[in-house]
Amino acid sequence: MRCHFVPPYLLRQIASATDADDLARRCHDTLVIDEMFRSRRTTTRAAPPEAATGGWTIHTADNTSALPGTPVRSAGEPESGDAAVDEAAYGTEGSLALFSEAFGRDSYDGNGAPVSVTVHYERDYVNAFWDGTQLVFGDGDGEIFERFTKPVDVLGHEFAHAVTQHTADLAYRNQSGALNESVSDVFAACLKQRLLGQTVAEGDWLIGEGLFRPGVQARALRDMAAPGTAYDDPRLGRDPQGGHMDDYVETTEDNGGVHLNSGIPNRAFQLAATAIGGNAWEGAGQVWYAALTGGDVGPETDFAGFAAATIAAAGEHDAAVRDAWTSVGVDPVSGSSAGPRPDPSHPASTVVEVRRSGGFLGRTTAGRVDLDGPDPRVDQVMVLVGRIDLGFVPAGEPQPDRYVYQFSICGSEATVLEQDLTDDLRLLADMLLR
Repeated sequence: MRCHFVPPYLLRQIASATDADDLARRCHDTLVIDEMFRSRRTTTRAAPPEAATGGWTIHTADNTSALPGTPVRSAGEPESGDAAVDEAAYGTEGSLALFSEAFGRDSYDGNGAPVSVTVHYERDYVNAFWDGTQLVFGDGDGEIFERFTKPVDVLGHEFAHAVTQHTADLAYRNQSGALNESVSDVFAACLKQRLLGQTVAEGDWLIGEGLFRPGVQARALRDMAAPGTAYDDPRLGRDPQGGHMDDYVETTEDNGGVHLNSGIPNRAFQLAATAIGGNAWEGAGQVWYAALTGGDVGPETDFAGFAAATIAAAGEHDAAVRDAWTSVGVDPVSGSSAGPRPDPSHPASTVVEVRRSGGFLGRTTAGRVDLDGPDPRVDQVMVLVGRIDLGFVPAGEPQPDRYVYQFSICGSEATVLEQDLTDDLRLLADMLLR
């Protein structure tokens, strides 16, 4: 289970839209690192809350891919002077305290598991992820992205992926996968508002505020109150999230559009939290946590099933929660009231194409070569195509925030998960997406 904060579609969009070769290289390098790593996010800071019983350790990878790296700070120790290390410590303490004090949960597994965090991962790495055992953060590229420890809700988002893994274990595809992403944003918003001492009326509902460098036309990575409005920049493109089932995207990319469609349950939570009022972690957050851990939500739960579970857990607030889901087009009894928006593709018999989606941002980037054209890569691509048989590719289970590849080779098509790429498929993807 590997959960990235920046979806690959946004990295590809930046790489394709910029004229700066160095920036394009850094985005590409991050994508390649994520492909190769198979085993395994400035708000005003308040005083760090006391951590739960589960200890924590912050490591540095010293701009390598070695995990977990060298320990540099542990629970109870003073600030190190390294901004990334101390931001990671602050977010880890805050996350542990949120789940302990607000939800009665001892660490992400409920049993006091120690939290391992690594910062300074790779060089110019523009992402963050939970790999099933630890949290990992890059330093950003210094041009579009800041270091990923800077917005505390980035760490909260990844920590919540660990909680989901150890509770409902929502399958990372289609609607259950979009719920998996949304749950992480829900608790990230609770964390941010709790640390800032904000009520639901005072919170901005932005995820990843402060992640982008000055000059980038972006308020944040996502806006839970208004999905689709967080950014609109020539290099980033426009925020593609929808906030209603009318905007639901049916696609084979990004494990069924888990990042695009998570805006719908995100908006439902923001509406419910606002209607209930008070503090998010004491109101709607309690409802969502009870639904996640109460036994009615499992790996294949869809929007309608999760809506029903939150209504059942809402008690006196059941009408507010029901109205929130209805407002985004989800019927907790019969499912969504609107059909999905199609996502067509048009394969060509002489074209070799790779489409890559997923990651935290959930965008899609494509690369193609026409074997009848003058592209200088044709000879190399033909060698790889001669060795690849799309009829014999593994069919595994998708994992949070890992990438999904769609290959179209002269009319034959296959979807392959990042962890299941063969060496030849990896080389082909790298060549076409570079």
